[in-house]
Order: sequence, then structure tokens, then C-alpha cells
Amino acid sequence: MQDPLLIIALLACLAVLAILLMGINSFRKGTAQAAKESNKYMWWRLIAQFGAVVLIMVFVFVRGQSGG
Repeated sequence: MQDPLLIIALLACLAVLAILLMGINSFRKGTAQAAKESNKYMWWRLIAQFGAVVLIMVFVFVRGQSGG
């Protein structure tokens, strides 16, 4: 049986990876505008990463409470 909270947490991790890759790709261009854009992506990555960590901790807490 698939746990929906686990699936949501995994999707959040994939979103963090996608944002990270977009930021790295933007930074690779080397222009001043690209650096600003990369900084924006990395800011969004931090927010998404925080959300992913919270979801993972909620998942661990819920699974610990249910005993399995």
C-alpha cells in the first residue's frame, strides 16, 4: 500500500532537484542577469527544500506514531 504522504514528500524532493538544476543552468550562462536569475532560483530552492524537510519529518513522525 502506497503512503500518500511519502509520495508527496518524494515529489517535493524532486521539485527541489528541478529548481536546483534550473538555478545551476542559469548560473552557467555567466551574465549579470543570469546571476540575478540564478540567485532567485536558489532562493526558491531554499523555500522548497524547507518544505520538503518538513514533509519528511511529518512522515517520520506519523509513521512512528502508527508503529510501522
